[in-house]
Amino acid sequence: MNLDLLLTAAIILPVLLYGIFTALVRRSFRAPRRVEQTTPAAVGLAYRTVAIPTENAKRLFAWYIPSERNGRAPAVALLHGWGGNAEFMLPFAPLLHRAGYAVLLLDARNHGGSDADDFSSMVKFAEDLEHGLDWLEARPEIDAGGLGVLGHSVGAAAALLAASRRPRLRAVVSLAAFAHPAELMRQMLSAHRIPYRPLGRWVLRYIEKTIKARYDHIAPVSTIERVSCPVLLVHGEHDTSVPVADAYAIYRNRKSDKVRLWILPDAGHNSVHWTERDGETIVAFLKSAIGDAGAGARR
Repeated sequence: MNLDLLLTAAIILPVLLYGIFTALVRRSFRAPRRVEQTTPAAVGLAYRTVAIPTENAKRLFAWYIPSERNGRAPAVALLHGWGGNAEFMLPFAPLLHRAGYAVLLLDARNHGGSDADDFSSMVKFAEDLEHGLDWLEARPEIDAGGLGVLGHSVGAAAALLAASRRPRLRAVVSLAAFAHPAELMRQMLSAHRIPYRPLGRWVLRYIEKTIKARYDHIAPVSTIERVSCPVLLVHGEHDTSVPVADAYAIYRNRKSDKVRLWILPDAGHNSVHWTERDGETIVAFLKSAIGDAGAGARR
């Protein structure tokens, strides 16, 4: 065979195989897109659909529910988990609205009605959440000094990451956050029957390079050490997607007595039924951290 042809094949084949393999990795970790099937009107709330600019010139789909209080009101931004959308977080909206808070329910990129981007990651979830907070801060009816976040799963991990670099944030409610993304992805690799050695370890390194962030730096067990505002860690005792042990691991790494742990005895990973019975615990936490809704109007 022609030597030049062999040399060409020796160069092109590894590049081609690398391209195919990385494409398969991205496809395997692609978040499923589920578009909302209802709106806040279904739970009796007046709302506006808004488009919020985020990174890479993309736009986020969101529902904005204004507070009915006079003057500037505090607000809570809500962010779903992997493959979710704003509709999943909707059960929390009436609870917060009744307490006087403005509510922003966001779709992360590649989710719900938001723009598509090249890939999804917890880092991008945090970026989207922070752009949502920026949008709230710019609104004249919002008390920019009275913002909180409530996230679920990846959205909860993103909320802790955002809070770790946003000291002016007043409160974080974390629902079912995982302790460390590398461990979570090792579980996902196992589910896809990808052995950790050698392929799985390479996949983790490739993803870490792609998201441009070290797992150890963005992991909730690490970010909890850098969060200065009050945090309520909520986790279902029967969570089979993210074990309750993760909540205890995050809690153990706290550096502040402002972090509280709340284990729900009859809840799983996606449980929301408890909001009707125990949701006032979240409201009480937010009021203690942010202050009574409407306080901004009295300043």
